[in-house]
Amino acid sequence: MDASQYKDYVLVLLFIKYVSDKYAGQPFAQYGKLSEADVKAMVVDEKWLATVETDIQGEMDRISQTLTQRVNELAQRYGKPPPVLTEQVDAMESKVRAHQERMGFAGE
Repeated sequence: MDASQYKDYVLVLLFIKYVSDKYAGQPFAQYGKLSEADVKAMVVDEKWLATVETDIQGEMDRISQTLTQRVNELAQRYGKPPPVLTEQVDAMESKVRAHQERMGFAGE
């Protein structure tokens, strides 16, 4: 089954589900009363477009959350200016050299 056939199949299933939900137990009696425009309105406008809109909104929310998370990561990573980082590196380097000297390694 290719994508267009699958789409048609899903739309038909959505239509049947919609009609059965809308007419509560008597969907088949209503099929003859529906025009082609009614069917298109129910399937496309009321079901398909609502689903697409929901999916798009969900994707936009996901992207927004990912972007916000990434901005926060970058803010944490680069929140300190380079001179402060250099000072921290120098302090850590001094500690490492002191530990190396106590362990008997010759400093360079």
